[in-house]
Amino acid sequence: MYQQGGTIKQALDKIVSNEYVLPAIQREFVWSPDQICRLFDSVMQGYPFGEFLFWRIKPERSADYRYYGFVLDYHQKNNPHCPDLGELPNRQITAVLDGQQRLTAFNIGLRGSMAVKLPYKWWNSSDAFPQRFLALDLLAPDERDEEGSRFAFDFVKEAQLGRHEDQLWLRVSDIVGMSSGPSMLLWLSDSEHGLNKQELNRAYGALDRLHRVVHTEPTVTYYEELNQDIEHVLSIFIRRNSGGTALSYSDLLLSIATSQWTTLDARKEVHRLVDDLNQIGAGLGLTKDLVLKAGLMLTDIASVGFQVRNFTQSNMEILEQNWQKIRDALIETVQIVTGFGFNANNIRATSALLPIAYYVYRIGSPTNFDTHSSYKSDRKLIRAWLTKSILKASGIWGSGLDTLLTALREVIRKAGEQGFPAAEMRRVMAQRGKSLEFSAEEIEDLADMRIEDRRTFGLLALLSPFIDLQHHQFHIDHIFPKSRFTRKRLEDAGIATEEVDMFMDCADRIANLQLLDGPNNLEKQAALPAEWIKAQYPAEEARRHYCDRYLLGHVPSGMIGFREFYEARRTRLQDRISELVNSM
Repeated sequence: MYQQGGTIKQALDKIVSNEYVLPAIQREFVWSPDQICRLFDSVMQGYPFGEFLFWRIKPERSADYRYYGFVLDYHQKNNPHCPDLGELPNRQITAVLDGQQRLTAFNIGLRGSMAVKLPYKWWNSSDAFPQRFLALDLLAPDERDEEGSRFAFDFVKEAQLGRHEDQLWLRVSDIVGMSSGPSMLLWLSDSEHGLNKQELNRAYGALDRLHRVVHTEPTVTYYEELNQDIEHVLSIFIRRNSGGTALSYSDLLLSIATSQWTTLDARKEVHRLVDDLNQIGAGLGLTKDLVLKAGLMLTDIASVGFQVRNFTQSNMEILEQNWQKIRDALIETVQIVTGFGFNANNIRATSALLPIAYYVYRIGSPTNFDTHSSYKSDRKLIRAWLTKSILKASGIWGSGLDTLLTALREVIRKAGEQGFPAAEMRRVMAQRGKSLEFSAEEIEDLADMRIEDRRTFGLLALLSPFIDLQHHQFHIDHIFPKSRFTRKRLEDAGIATEEVDMFMDCADRIANLQLLDGPNNLEKQAALPAEWIKAQYPAEEARRHYCDRYLLGHVPSGMIGFREFYEARRTRLQDRISELVNSM
């Protein structure tokens, strides 16, 4: 039977007092800023936003479980997780089984903030995650857009709040402490806002509507589960959340592991490991999905798929008992792969790490695998196998992933400690339509690859085995500087008009790219290659050696000779790529 739960403000008060909490089986907050804005718009328009499912836990049973609070100031990198409340003994607890995302959205919008990574910013940049607050433009036209939204909600920086030309941004959290009527008019009448009568009426209408939906309209409805048996509640949780795509099977696995592990807190351990892995090197952008799938694969559970039949108590016990070994293997694997120069921008498919992790796990996860000379042969085989699987345009790690991973696991298990079985793995992959052999057409495509292709770094690294990616940061460098390839500069340099488009198209392709040590790349800037090489290597023999290593051939002194340089290097690269990818 559904019940009335009062207003959004009353629900918020229960979150603040930890009367509403999240059981350990719940997942993390996953909504985007746009989803939060759409929820607030729906509430403002009077649309129903769904009932909640609550689990009423009696005081005498409250100490039996662990609880988490709701995210308040979300930071995608530094604070993405729900706060651990631990045990709450002898308290009347209402655990939220369904509705976490909506309640968290209200909590963030009406009390907190969001800091989500900006596009094209590096994960470790200090300015990549600006703090933003949910705001409502009180002067926006009262009309629906093409998606049906009527109110202008957005997450903005603090400096954007207030009056800016024809906009008046109210921090939505201000409404929580604002009384209706006079106090709202007082806020709107502030001289800094400079509202005329028409603007004042429009702004007051939006502000009054926001106040009513937060403070007075009883929009919260819920169904309450009173059964105290965790197995019964877990069954309800799975049935409620596995019918659609909102909750993935990896979320369910983590939820079940959290409820069934007896010594470790699965939720905390998995999230801590994900955070630790992404702090290694430049970061690979790994997720809990990969970590959980690694747990299934490394411990030889029958299938590596996120399937309900894998969620047994015995399998959860296996994961808990082997957790430290799983953790050690994944950390060593990421150190190996980041040592090859891979990061979140170029790894493409992180599932490719799983066979490597399984091999590392089987040989005991030696802590010096990524550096010691005794593992040099293994590292060479792993790097070649990984790079080839990433370079495949057809995609190795897409459809049929679980079947492929299970087959590769069997190959590695049979090989024992005889070395990384790259050759046998390639044979098994080919049997499943995942061949690592490259046709002439594929090699030609690789030789024409553009800088924005995520495979570019891997290919350049393969072509430059002499560089030390483990201890130095290398950039993808334009041999002939990108800044030289504007229409005006090319024409000024004497390039015929009919050739300008071709020059501009070739600027970002692999034949005009190389890996260059970060400091050298910054120093090189817009210098033409012949000039820069001569400055770096005054001796003719050293210059010749440099050009040979990077397959540069003759480097012309100006842009006039670029086309001949490009076509000659493309031919050399195509031959070298063919030699590399089909001989490993």
